[in-house]
Amino acid sequence: MEVTIHTTESAPADSKQLLEGIASDLGFVPNMAGSIAVSPALLAGFDGLRRAVGSGELEPVLREIAGLAVGVAVDNAYGVAFHSTVLGRLGVQDTEIDKMRSATPPADARSAAVYDLAREIVLARGKGHDATIAQATDAGLSTPEILEVVAECSFAGLVGVVDNLVGRVKLDEFLAPRAWS
Repeated sequence: MEVTIHTTESAPADSKQLLEGIASDLGFVPNMAGSIAVSPALLAGFDGLRRAVGSGELEPVLREIAGLAVGVAVDNAYGVAFHSTVLGRLGVQDTEIDKMRSATPPADARSAAVYDLAREIVLARGKGHDATIAQATDAGLSTPEILEVVAECSFAGLVGVVDNLVGRVKLDEFLAPRAWS
């Protein structure tokens, strides 16, 4: 399936305001958002999930780890590049990012618990095993934080479905150094 990566100028009328809001928040319109702008309904869902996930209590590094775990699990090249880039900007060492990109949990127990939980949520379609939930709670994750991992999995899963459906969304320039295949 071929998609056009829309800008705030080229997007359908009902998507323009959403893209302008995303651009206002991020300083630009990511190619993922531009690629779904042809559907104002999907763009609204994407933007709503993006905002909700970003407003939670879960530490940004843990949220990005969850997103990276989902990206790897569902073969989402755009998501893996995005979350790898953000994790690098948040100070996570390249060796840890590379491990996660190879489907290996990070060394830190709390980070590993989030990584394992996110992978299990998407691979088992929400049918988490008690041991994975126990790992998360033993690592100090609260119920709200565990549920925010679910929210990130939903958002990252949406991005993954779009990326795979269209045969890969073109990476934004800032993501290219962290391309993944």
